[in-house]
Amino acid sequence: MTDKLAKTQYPIHDLLKRRWSPLSFANRPVSPDTLCTLFEAANWTASCFNEQPWHFIVATQDNSADFERLLSCLVEANQQWAKDAPVLMISVAKLFFERNGNENRHAFHDVGGAATSLALQATAMDLYIHQMAGFDAEKAREVFNIPQGYDAVAAIALGYLADPQQLPENLQQRELAPRSRKPLKQFVFSSNWGQTSPLVGS
Repeated sequence: MTDKLAKTQYPIHDLLKRRWSPLSFANRPVSPDTLCTLFEAANWTASCFNEQPWHFIVATQDNSADFERLLSCLVEANQQWAKDAPVLMISVAKLFFERNGNENRHAFHDVGGAATSLALQATAMDLYIHQMAGFDAEKAREVFNIPQGYDAVAAIALGYLADPQQLPENLQQRELAPRSRKPLKQFVFSSNWGQTSPLVGS
Protein backbone atom coordinates (compact mmCIF):
# COMPACT_ATOMS: atom_id res chain seq x y z
CA MET A 1 0.00 0.00 0.00
CA THR A 2 1.01 3.61 -0.50
CA ASP A 3 2.24 5.68 2.45
CA LYS A 4 0.94 9.19 1.80
CA LEU A 5 1.33 10.79 5.23
CA ALA A 6 1.20 14.56 4.99
CA LYS A 7 4.52 16.32 5.59
CA THR A 8 3.35 19.23 7.72
CA GLN A 9 5.02 22.43 8.89
CA TYR A 10 3.16 22.26 12.21
CA PRO A 11 1.84 19.21 14.09
CA ILE A 12 -1.68 18.07 13.20
CA HIS A 13 -3.84 15.10 14.23
CA ASP A 14 -2.85 11.75 12.77
CA LEU A 15 -6.24 11.32 11.07
CA LEU A 16 -5.64 14.53 9.13
CA LYS A 17 -2.13 13.42 8.17
CA ARG A 18 -3.40 10.04 6.94
CA ARG A 19 -6.40 11.30 4.96
CA TRP A 20 -5.81 11.44 1.20
CA SER A 21 -7.70 10.74 -2.01
CA PRO A 22 -6.53 7.53 -3.70
CA LEU A 23 -7.40 6.20 -7.14
CA SER A 24 -6.79 2.54 -6.34
CA PHE A 25 -9.55 0.70 -4.47
CA ALA A 26 -9.62 -2.94 -3.36
CA ASN A 27 -12.28 -5.40 -4.50
CA ARG A 28 -13.63 -5.62 -0.95
CA PRO A 29 -17.17 -4.65 0.03
CA VAL A 30 -17.92 -2.08 2.72
CA SER A 31 -20.54 -3.39 5.14
CA PRO A 32 -23.89 -1.59 5.57
CA ASP A 33 -23.11 -1.00 9.25
CA THR A 34 -19.81 0.64 8.35
CA LEU A 35 -21.51 2.88 5.81
CA CYS A 36 -24.10 3.88 8.40
CA THR A 37 -21.29 4.81 10.80
CA LEU A 38 -19.82 7.08 8.11
CA PHE A 39 -23.18 8.75 7.48
CA GLU A 40 -23.66 9.16 11.23
CA ALA A 41 -20.33 11.00 11.36
CA ALA A 42 -21.44 13.23 8.49
CA ASN A 43 -24.73 13.91 10.24
CA TRP A 44 -23.07 15.47 13.30
CA THR A 45 -21.36 18.19 11.27
CA ALA A 46 -22.07 21.81 12.18
CA SER A 47 -24.38 23.68 9.79
CA CYS A 48 -25.93 27.12 9.43
CA PHE A 49 -29.03 27.29 11.69
CA ASN A 50 -28.56 23.53 12.12
CA GLU A 51 -30.35 23.07 8.77
CA GLN A 52 -28.26 19.99 7.91
CA PRO A 53 -28.61 20.56 4.15
CA TRP A 54 -26.66 17.45 3.17
CA HIS A 55 -28.00 14.44 1.32
CA PHE A 56 -26.11 11.46 -0.11
CA ILE A 57 -27.12 9.25 -3.00
CA VAL A 58 -25.27 5.97 -2.49
CA ALA A 59 -24.69 2.98 -4.76
CA THR A 60 -22.69 -0.16 -4.00
CA GLN A 61 -21.28 -2.86 -6.23
CA ASP A 62 -23.89 -5.21 -4.70
CA ASN A 63 -26.53 -3.43 -6.75
CA SER A 64 -24.95 -3.36 -10.19
CA ALA A 65 -27.79 -1.43 -11.85
CA ASP A 66 -27.65 1.47 -9.38
CA PHE A 67 -23.84 1.38 -9.40
CA GLU A 68 -23.70 1.64 -13.20
CA ARG A 69 -26.21 4.49 -13.17
CA LEU A 70 -24.10 6.46 -10.73
CA LEU A 71 -20.87 5.58 -12.52
CA SER A 72 -22.37 6.89 -15.77
CA CYS A 73 -22.63 10.35 -14.18
CA LEU A 74 -18.84 10.58 -13.81
CA VAL A 75 -16.60 11.97 -16.51
CA GLU A 76 -14.79 9.27 -18.47
CA ALA A 77 -11.41 9.94 -16.84
CA ASN A 78 -12.91 9.29 -13.40
CA GLN A 79 -14.88 6.26 -14.55
CA GLN A 80 -11.56 4.67 -15.49
CA TRP A 81 -10.59 4.15 -11.85
CA ALA A 82 -13.80 4.75 -9.88
CA LYS A 83 -15.40 1.65 -11.43
CA ASP A 84 -13.30 -0.45 -9.02
CA ALA A 85 -14.51 1.30 -5.86
CA PRO A 86 -17.05 -0.74 -3.89
CA VAL A 87 -19.13 2.38 -3.12
CA LEU A 88 -19.98 5.46 -5.16
CA MET A 89 -21.93 8.45 -3.90
CA ILE A 90 -23.14 11.87 -4.91
CA SER A 91 -23.47 14.55 -2.25
CA VAL A 92 -26.43 16.89 -2.68
CA ALA A 93 -27.17 20.26 -1.07
CA LYS A 94 -30.58 21.65 -0.18
CA LEU A 95 -30.37 25.25 -1.40
CA PHE A 96 -33.11 26.89 0.68
CA PHE A 97 -33.71 27.14 4.41
CA GLU A 98 -36.49 24.99 5.82
CA ARG A 99 -37.16 27.64 8.44
CA ASN A 100 -38.11 30.50 6.09
CA GLY A 101 -37.61 29.46 2.45
CA ASN A 102 -34.72 31.88 1.91
CA GLU A 103 -31.63 30.95 -0.07
CA ASN A 104 -28.98 29.17 2.01
CA ARG A 105 -25.72 30.52 0.63
CA HIS A 106 -23.83 28.30 3.08
CA ALA A 107 -25.34 25.03 1.84
CA PHE A 108 -22.34 23.92 -0.24
CA HIS A 109 -20.02 24.85 2.62
CA ASP A 110 -22.02 22.72 5.03
CA VAL A 111 -22.22 19.75 2.65
CA GLY A 112 -18.44 19.97 2.23
CA GLY A 113 -18.10 19.94 6.00
CA ALA A 114 -20.26 16.82 6.22
CA ALA A 115 -18.15 15.13 3.55
CA THR A 116 -15.01 16.00 5.54
CA SER A 117 -16.50 14.45 8.68
CA LEU A 118 -17.31 11.37 6.62
CA ALA A 119 -13.76 11.29 5.24
CA LEU A 120 -12.15 11.52 8.68
CA GLN A 121 -14.41 8.80 10.10
CA ALA A 122 -13.50 6.68 7.09
CA THR A 123 -9.80 7.28 7.72
CA ALA A 124 -10.24 6.16 11.34
CA MET A 125 -11.68 2.89 9.97
CA ASP A 126 -8.91 2.35 7.37
CA LEU A 127 -11.20 3.45 4.55
CA TYR A 128 -10.59 6.19 2.01
CA ILE A 129 -12.76 8.51 -0.02
CA HIS A 130 -11.99 10.40 -3.20
CA GLN A 131 -14.25 13.37 -3.89
CA MET A 132 -14.68 14.43 -7.51
CA ALA A 133 -15.75 17.58 -9.28
CA GLY A 134 -15.56 15.57 -12.52
CA PHE A 135 -19.17 14.48 -12.90
CA ASP A 136 -22.26 15.68 -14.73
CA ALA A 137 -24.54 17.32 -12.16
CA GLU A 138 -27.45 17.70 -14.59
CA LYS A 139 -27.23 14.06 -15.63
CA ALA A 140 -27.25 13.10 -11.95
CA ARG A 141 -30.39 15.21 -11.52
CA GLU A 142 -32.08 13.33 -14.36
CA VAL A 143 -30.86 9.85 -13.43
CA PHE A 144 -31.76 10.12 -9.74
CA ASN A 145 -34.71 12.53 -9.98
CA ILE A 146 -33.06 15.20 -7.83
CA PRO A 147 -35.75 17.88 -7.38
CA GLN A 148 -35.43 21.60 -7.96
CA GLY A 149 -34.10 23.41 -4.92
CA TYR A 150 -31.36 20.81 -4.53
CA ASP A 151 -27.99 20.67 -6.34
CA ALA A 152 -25.50 17.84 -6.70
CA VAL A 153 -22.23 18.98 -5.11
CA ALA A 154 -19.62 16.26 -5.64
CA ALA A 155 -19.20 12.63 -6.59
CA ILE A 156 -17.44 10.36 -4.08
CA ALA A 157 -15.68 7.02 -4.42
CA LEU A 158 -15.18 5.07 -1.19
CA GLY A 159 -13.44 1.86 -0.23
CA TYR A 160 -10.35 0.14 1.07
CA LEU A 161 -6.93 0.93 -0.34
CA ALA A 162 -5.44 -1.34 -3.01
CA ASP A 163 -2.03 -1.80 -4.61
CA PRO A 164 -1.49 1.07 -7.07
CA GLN A 165 0.09 -1.43 -9.47
CA GLN A 166 -3.44 -2.42 -10.49
CA LEU A 167 -3.90 1.01 -12.08
CA PRO A 168 -2.91 1.97 -15.64
CA GLU A 169 0.60 3.38 -15.80
CA ASN A 170 -0.48 7.02 -16.15
CA LEU A 171 -2.64 6.72 -13.03
CA GLN A 172 0.09 4.90 -11.11
CA GLN A 173 2.32 7.96 -11.49
CA ARG A 174 -0.43 10.18 -10.15
CA GLU A 175 -1.12 7.79 -7.26
CA LEU A 176 2.52 7.62 -6.21
CA ALA A 177 3.29 11.33 -6.58
CA PRO A 178 4.09 13.11 -3.31
CA ARG A 179 1.39 15.23 -1.73
CA SER A 180 1.88 18.99 -1.57
CA ARG A 181 0.15 22.03 -0.13
CA LYS A 182 0.59 25.79 -0.33
CA PRO A 183 2.56 27.36 2.51
CA LEU A 184 0.42 28.99 5.20
CA LYS A 185 1.71 32.45 4.32
CA GLN A 186 -0.14 32.28 1.00
CA PHE A 187 -3.59 32.06 2.54
CA VAL A 188 -3.50 33.29 6.17
CA PHE A 189 -3.90 37.09 6.09
CA SER A 190 -4.37 39.97 8.52
CA SER A 191 -4.92 43.73 8.26
CA ASN A 192 -5.45 43.63 4.46
CA TRP A 193 -6.17 41.06 1.80
CA GLY A 194 -2.94 39.45 0.65
CA GLN A 195 -0.96 40.67 3.66
CA THR A 196 0.49 37.62 5.36
CA SER A 197 -0.45 37.33 9.02
CA PRO A 198 2.50 37.60 11.43
CA LEU A 199 1.15 34.39 12.96
CA VAL A 200 2.61 32.43 10.06
CA GLY A 201 5.65 34.55 9.17
CA SER A 202 6.41 36.77 6.22
